Amino acid sequence: MFENLTNKLESIFSKLKSAPSLTEEQVDSGLKEIRLALLEADVALPVTKEFIANVKPKAIGKEIIKSTSAGQMIVKIVYDELVNILGSKNEELNFKAVPPVSLLLVGLQGSGKTTSAAKLAKNIEKNYKKKVMVVSLDVYRPAAQEQLKLLAETNGIQCLPIVDKQQPIDITKRALNAANLNGSDVIIFDTAGRTQIDLPMMSEIKQIKDITKPAETILVADSLTGQIAVNVAKEFDTAVNLSGIILTRVDGDARGGAALSMKHVTGKPIKYIGVGEKITDLELFHPDRLANRILGMGDVVTLVEKAQQDLSEEKIKETEDELKKGIFTMDSYLSQLRQMKKMGGMEGVMSMLPGVNKMKAKMDQANIDEKMLVENEAIILSMTKNERENPKIISGSRRKRISKGAGVDVSKINKLLKQFKMMSDMMKKMSQGKKIPSGMIPDEMLNQLK
Repeated sequence: MFENLTNKLESIFSKLKSAPSLTEEQVDSGLKEIRLALLEADVALPVTKEFIANVKPKAIGKEIIKSTSAGQMIVKIVYDELVNILGSKNEELNFKAVPPVSLLLVGLQGSGKTTSAAKLAKNIEKNYKKKVMVVSLDVYRPAAQEQLKLLAETNGIQCLPIVDKQQPIDITKRALNAANLNGSDVIIFDTAGRTQIDLPMMSEIKQIKDITKPAETILVADSLTGQIAVNVAKEFDTAVNLSGIILTRVDGDARGGAALSMKHVTGKPIKYIGVGEKITDLELFHPDRLANRILGMGDVVTLVEKAQQDLSEEKIKETEDELKKGIFTMDSYLSQLRQMKKMGGMEGVMSMLPGVNKMKAKMDQANIDEKMLVENEAIILSMTKNERENPKIISGSRRKRISKGAGVDVSKINKLLKQFKMMSDMMKKMSQGKKIPSGMIPDEMLNQLK
C-alpha cells in the first residue's frame, strides 16, 4: 500500500534531514518533488495543489529555516497536512436509529460490494455486539444473491432467504419485515451495481433509500481504479447523498491516490478500508495511522490491535511469562508463525513496522518467500513433543525423519533450527534486560531466512 509514494517521500525527506541547515530554495525544491510524487501517486490535481499551498508557508517560515532540525519539522508539517486531507479523525458507523438500523451499500459492479457487505456484517457483530442480517438486492448480476448467501453461510452471518424472481423493492420490504420478526439489530443492503452509472440504477437506489431510511449510505469503491473511483464517489454523492466510503483493495494499490483524494473531493469520510481477501480484512479507517504508513513510520498501533484480536488475554499473559523467564520452545515459535499467518503473513506484519521499505528491500535481496511460514509450520508439526521442547536432541537421523514427515529437504530443517537458535538467544537477552541487535531484522537472521 502506497509503496511508490512512500519510497519517494522517504528519499525527499532523507535529503532534507541530512542537510546541516536549509535554505528557502532547498525547501522549495523539496516541495516541488513532493508535488510531483503526489501526482505520480494518482492524487487528484486540486488536492495536490491545496496540499502544497497549505504546507509551503509553514515549511519556509523563518522559524523552520533557522531550526537545527528543519528536516524533521518539515516531515511533521507534511504529516499534519496528510492527516488533514485524509479526514483528521476516524468516523465510526452511525447506529443512532430505531432497530433494525439499515445500512445501504452502493457502488459500481466489481467494486467489491458483496464481499464488503459480508466483511462489514462480521465486523459489526464482533466489535459492536449487534445481530446483523445481510440482504442482496442484486437481481441483475448472475449468481450475485447466491454469492452473498454463500459468504454469509460460510462465516455464520444471517442472510435473508432468496425468493426466485422477486424484485429489489419487494425484497427490501420483505427484509424489513423479516428483521423485525427475527430481532436483527442491523440490516446491510447490498444493492445492485452496474458497469457505469445510469438513470435506472440511481432511480432504483433512491426508491430503496426512501423505503429503508438508512442510517448510513456507503459507497464501496475500488482503490485500484484511482481517479475513476473519486469521480464515481462524486456522482453517487450528488445522486443519493453519501454518508461515508469503504475503499477496497487498498492492499493492492501501490500508488494510493484514491485514498488521499476521496475525502477532500467528496467531503465524505472514508469509514473502512479493505486490506485483503479474508472476512476479517476490513479495517476501521484511521487517518493518522495511514499518514504514518505513507511516511514510512509504520502503524504499530494497528499491528498490536490485530495481535490482540487473535490472541486471548490468557495467551498474551502466558507469552509474557515465558518471555520474562527466557523460555522459548518450538511450540512458542509455532505459535508465532501461526499468529503471523493470521495477520497477513510476513508482508502483512512488515507493512506496519517503521522503516518498512528498507526492510522490504532486505527481504527481497534475501529471496524470502511467504511459503517459508507454511514449510516451517509443517516441519515443527513433524517433530515429537520432546524435540519441540528441546531441539538440541534433533540428530541427523531425526532430521531425515522430520524432513520426510514435512515433505521438505533436510537443508530446510537445518535452516529452521538456525533461525530458532537465533530467536531463542534474542529472547534470553531480552529476558535479562540486555540490548538486542539494532535494526528491526538483524542481517544475520535475514541470511538464515534465505
